[in-house]
Amino acid sequence: MGIFTLVGTTVVVVKYITVASHCFFAKLRNANSRNTVISERRLILEMSIVSTDLFRLLLLGVVACLAPLLIYITRAHILPVVVLEIVGGIIIGPQVLHWVYVDPILRYLSLMGLSYLLFLSGLEVDLERLRGRIMIFVGSSFLLSLGLALLVGFSLFAIGQVTSPLLLTIILVSTSLGIVIPILKDAGESSTDFGQLVIAGATLGEFGSIILLSLFFSSEANSPAAKVALFGIFATLILLVSLAVFNVHRTTWFTDMEHRFQDSTSQINVRIALTLLVGFVTLAYGFGSEAILGAFLAGVALRIVYKETAGLRPLLRIKIEALGFGFFVPIFFIISGVDFNLYALFTNVSIMLLVPVFLAGLLLVRGVPAILYRQRLDSRHTAIAGLFQATSLTFIVAATQIGMQLGLITSALSAALVAAGLLSVIIYPLFALTLLDRSKGNEKRVPSKELL
Repeated sequence: MGIFTLVGTTVVVVKYITVASHCFFAKLRNANSRNTVISERRLILEMSIVSTDLFRLLLLGVVACLAPLLIYITRAHILPVVVLEIVGGIIIGPQVLHWVYVDPILRYLSLMGLSYLLFLSGLEVDLERLRGRIMIFVGSSFLLSLGLALLVGFSLFAIGQVTSPLLLTIILVSTSLGIVIPILKDAGESSTDFGQLVIAGATLGEFGSIILLSLFFSSEANSPAAKVALFGIFATLILLVSLAVFNVHRTTWFTDMEHRFQDSTSQINVRIALTLLVGFVTLAYGFGSEAILGAFLAGVALRIVYKETAGLRPLLRIKIEALGFGFFVPIFFIISGVDFNLYALFTNVSIMLLVPVFLAGLLLVRGVPAILYRQRLDSRHTAIAGLFQATSLTFIVAATQIGMQLGLITSALSAALVAAGLLSVIIYPLFALTLLDRSKGNEKRVPSKELL
């Protein structure tokens, strides 16, 4: 009996183990099958996301190509391309056609476009213009602009239209250097003493507003002392890096290396420029400043470094601008149009009324201080300089995005400011060029030695 019991127990145990093993392997097969299904579904989902992003990027490319074509067809050459890029973004965005929505990939590309745009603006800065008597004129004009901007900002704050008067002040003192310079070049005025004065004023307007934004609206520090300390460390590091790069560029071995690789598939100078851009942006983030400050200073530093030996790199500027204006910069402006809150702008009467107020505010803050140039210019050229200085869009778009991220302004108020900026780049340069055409032949020239 004991043996049979033992044998019977053994058989039962073996059967139990067999059944359990079958169940285990069946569950394992089912689990593998489920994992395979999950992996397939995840792959399909990822492919769908990639396909959607590529389609959205395609739409951005179509808008970027159509913008200059429409200007050429309509012969509206006075109209900056960025205006149509923003309008195109509004049309394909969630406000009109609902074709494009901003996802993390497009947001990253937009940030790269903004950084590259400020990098190109920094390349326009010639620090030699900001010295001597011309610095006295444009510096006095900028200080007067600050005073008027504070008056406008706190007036609107007092009546409850804005919640951050200081941010509005900084926005109003800016001038779009990247828009003013091409207009002056096309008009044949960029190399004249009048054009140099306007460019210097626009340079200080954009440079000063970027520094003020980074100094007062740092995301890493709350106390003013900490902000100033971080900004000081950041500025010192930028100076040291710039000096190091400048000294390396003056060495013989580096010059020989550039001769070898500057126009080859290595494109060494373009790589150095982009590395400088990313490095300065990284430093800006690391010390609590805005990325736009790092990008702008990278452009300034690159211009200083390459200025003395520009003959070695005749195509560098063209290559850098082709990469920026051909890809990154249009994405930034089109995405700004996609983010534009058209509904909030047109459904709120008080917000709509702020558009002409901000437009007039730009003319008051940046246009009126040009009266200080009256000592060197006639009345007509003084008015023209004021209209050019009141032209602002690039910094407005960038600053309003930062303001929304910090919760300082609403999307509706941002839309009103951007709309005012759009109108400023359409209206003010048009009037300025009209006055400039009428003044040809009888304008008052100012000796360069007196300005510089």
